[in-house]
Order: sequence, then structure tokens, then C-alpha cells
Amino acid sequence: MGRVQDKVAIITGAASGLGFAAARMLLKEGAKVVLTDVNREVLDSMPDRLNDFSQSQFQTSFHDVTQEDSWIELINKTENDQGKINILVNSAGISLGADVVSTDFDIWKKVHHVNLDSVFLGCKYAVPIMGKYGHGSIINISSISGIVAGWNTAAYNSSKAGVRHLSKSVALFCAKKGYDVRCNSIHPAFVNTPILDPIKQAFGAEEAVAKLSRQIPMNKIGDTDDVSYAILYLASEESKFMTGSEIVLDGGLSAM
Repeated sequence: MGRVQDKVAIITGAASGLGFAAARMLLKEGAKVVLTDVNREVLDSMPDRLNDFSQSQFQTSFHDVTQEDSWIELINKTENDQGKINILVNSAGISLGADVVSTDFDIWKKVHHVNLDSVFLGCKYAVPIMGKYGHGSIINISSISGIVAGWNTAAYNSSKAGVRHLSKSVALFCAKKGYDVRCNSIHPAFVNTPILDPIKQAFGAEEAVAKLSRQIPMNKIGDTDDVSYAILYLASEESKFMTGSEIVLDGGLSAM
């Protein structure tokens, strides 16, 4: 039996990066997974990319995480199709903007819409449904940037710090209501996913990785398995007494 056998999971931003890695991990450990994204083309390729799993184990859904109606439709359809929802992984995110003076207000709003508003909407509509079935876990992908600020990432810092505190508020709400639903956040430092592509394009892939690694005490960046194993732990019953907390995966950066 897998560590999340027969649990039903929704993963946003599942077309690539941490979301796709999480999907593979949860599928491998026995979950049924709904993969959502705004990239229709990549979603259409999922049967080929996940051909080592039965297509009865996963569904794909076009989903704009910034739109309330899209969340309502997704949650209702998943419950109707799968009979329950146990796991929500809020993985969709973007990294845009600069320092507080240079960041355009429209970029500020876009970053918060995708990184923070989406998590609010997911929690708002998933919690009551997950509360009916119990053994629930909401896993919000934040960032070490939500704990350790940078001078040139104002919008990203703000949005990811918001995810951290929102996760705690959701956890306390679920506990107060008597729902068997936990909520925690994960805070990775640099991980080798497409979110690093702009840096690789600017410096070249090898130099970009070396440049980022020099900022980490362990002198390396993370890979997607570092995060997906943490997601698996939080999704499973192994973490049944953990809520309102965070897992920091930063190679020692926040210890400096």
C-alpha cells in the first residue's frame, strides 16, 4: 500500500516544476490526482508524460487559479467525480517584479493574484468539502522568500509571506471548527525548475546554478524531489499532528 493510497488530491500548477513532481510522487504512492493548470497544451500531453500510471488514476483540468468561478467548478467537479477530496496542493506561482520602487503596480497585483489570492480561493472552497471526509491536508507552496526577504523581490516576498500566515489562519480555523483538515506551508530556496529560466537565460545555465548555489550554505540548489517528498509527508497520515506550521527546505540559508 502506498503512503497516500486511495486519497484524492488536487494539484494546481501541475503542468511543470514542483506541481508536476508532486503529481508523480502522489500517484506513485497510490493517490488519485487531479492536475490543473492554465497551459492547455501541456495538460493535453499528460497521458504521454504519465504513461507509467493508469489513466484511471489521474484527470486533468484547465483551471485559472485567480478566478473564483474556476475554483468553485473545480472543487464541485472533483467531489462529484471522485466522491471526496483529501489533499489540496496549492503549487501555482510566478516570480515577477523588482524592488519596491521599480515594481509596476500591475505586476504587484498580478503576483499577488497568482501567488496569494489563488491560495485563499483554494482554501475557501476546499475546506468545507474536505471537512466532510476528514483526513485532509492542505499544502501551500510558499518560498524561503516568504521568511527571508530580498531587496529586489518586493512583490514575491510579500505574496509568499502572505501564504505562510494564511496557512496558519486556515489551520486554526479548521481546528476550531473540528474539521479533520490540516494546513501547512513549504518554503523551498532555489529549486531547479522553470522558475529559474530567466536567470539561466541571463547568465547561462551552468553559471546561473553556480551563482545561486553560492548563496546556499550547502553550496547547491534543490531539486524537485526535495520538495515532493515533503509534500508526500504532509499529504500522508504520517503528519497527522502537524498543522499551522512550515517545512523549510533551504540548504541552511535561513540559519545564517
